[in-house]
Amino acid sequence: MDRILIRELVVEGILGVHEYEREQPRTIVIDLDLYLDLTEVGLRDELAAGLDYEDVVETISEHVAGLNRFTLEAVATDVAELALGFPGVKKVRVLVQKPNALEECRSVGVEIERCAKEPQMSS
Repeated sequence: MDRILIRELVVEGILGVHEYEREQPRTIVIDLDLYLDLTEVGLRDELAAGLDYEDVVETISEHVAGLNRFTLEAVATDVAELALGFPGVKKVRVLVQKPNALEECRSVGVEIERCAKEPQMSS
């Protein structure tokens, strides 16, 4: 399966369990791997045959900026669900990091993978 890579998408949003983390937006850094078939867009060389990266970035940025989450896991889950809603996306890998969350580390983060649900066959 082919992949579209989106690296170091930086968004400001409310994220954290401590009161001081919830007083103002904090930096959230997101990496995405979107798994889908890119054959058609590669052959036709037309954006209409593929996935518009700008649309993906704008949709996820707006969503995350409006969040009020306690955990990185919740943000990653939200982003994965959004990404799987784009046409043709069969699987997504999401890495969400919170820079400077701990003094000892440059950042902390979580990485998840999710697959699109197959349509249920009715009997």
